[in-house]
Formats: sequence, structure tokens, C-alpha cells
Amino acid sequence: MHKILVAMTMAMFPSLATFAQTGGDPSDQYQRASCQIPAQTVAHVQAQLATVVMQPDHNGGLFSPNRMWSAIVDRVGTLCSVIVTGDAWPGSRAIAIAKASTANGFSNSALALSTANLYAPTQPGGSLYGLNNSNPFNPRFLPQGTGIGYVPGGDITFGGGVALYSEGHVIGGLGVSGDTSCADHAIAYRMRRLAGLNGTPNSDNIVYIPAGSEPSGFEQPHCGATDITP
Repeated sequence: MHKILVAMTMAMFPSLATFAQTGGDPSDQYQRASCQIPAQTVAHVQAQLATVVMQPDHNGGLFSPNRMWSAIVDRVGTLCSVIVTGDAWPGSRAIAIAKASTANGFSNSALALSTANLYAPTQPGGSLYGLNNSNPFNPRFLPQGTGIGYVPGGDITFGGGVALYSEGHVIGGLGVSGDTSCADHAIAYRMRRLAGLNGTPNSDNIVYIPAGSEPSGFEQPHCGATDITP
């Protein structure tokens, strides 16, 4: 009876059969793909991180220089690159990837939305409440060194992710994490501008919720006294 139940389960759920046949390695369930952004463009964007974290006017946040993970996905969500500078929090790696995925996933040629812009509408009662749960990060790609060439997914709705624009079209997303979400936004925003991929149809810069006010529109809260608007 046990063998019959196992056979029926494998027939109903082919992915489980693949998982079992490969010795339980979940990576074999996913198809690896090439990044659709030219390699030189990806490298050019990532090269800006070292410059931006050393900005003389600083980016706000907890650390100086900022300690950051930076991730880039292409238009279909394939992870192209993940780099780190300084002793950044290991947990911020997945957050940076998810920020890149979110900014790419919710921006287009008509409207640019940074992850900072998504804070207010995803709060209880907001028009996008529940968005955070719509596309969970794939835990298979949590270990460092994993995920390149795959689609890790993830939704993050606080600052640090921006869409990358070329000739008016989104080509992917950039996400950074490792400090306050306000500093993360400043770094991502500055990296994109220095890389020349900031041709958004509207401003997707961070908008802070005024003190004593409830979140509305596309705002997010201040993180601390050192916050800036890049």
C-alpha cells in the first residue's frame, strides 16, 4: 500500500518525482538561464557601489562607509549579479535580491515604483495590502553563492530597490541592503544615476511621511536623523 501511495503522489506531483530522482537536490527542479542584461552593463552598475558608499556627504544610515549587498535582476527576474562591500549583514543578501525583484516587477515604461514608494500602499487598509505575500523569496537561494541564473523572487516594500531604465524601458532591477532602508534607497538611487540607467517616466525617489501623519500615497517613514533625499 505504501508503494502505491508513493507512486500516486509522484504521478500527481512531477516536481516531487524529480526531487526524489536527483537525490533530493532542489536546484535540479529549476532551469538555469542567462542574464538578459549585457555583462558590461551589469558590471558598470555594480562598480558604482564602491563609489557611492564613500560619498563625502554620506548616504545616511548606521554605518560610514555603508556596508552593503547589491543585487541585479533582469526583466524576467533572473538574478544577474550579487556583490558585497564591507562586513554587511548576511541576512541582507536575500533582501537585496528581493528588492531588485520587486522594483523590476512593479515598474514599467509608464510608471516607475521604487520599493520605498510601495511602503504606504502595502500597509493595512492600503490599496496594495497583501502584496508582500504575493511572491515569496525562494529559500533554496538563501545560501551565499547561490541564485545566479535563477529567479529567486521575493517582495520587499521598503527602501532600497529601483528599476533600471534604458531608452525608456525597464531592463531589470537593482536592490541594495545592509543599512537602514532609507540609506539603502539613497545608495541604490545614486548607483543607478551614476550608471546612467535612471531614465524613469516619473520620479521614484523616496518620499518621507511627515511627522505625526499616517502613511498615504507612495510614502515611507523616516529611519533616523541622518536620512537624506538623494
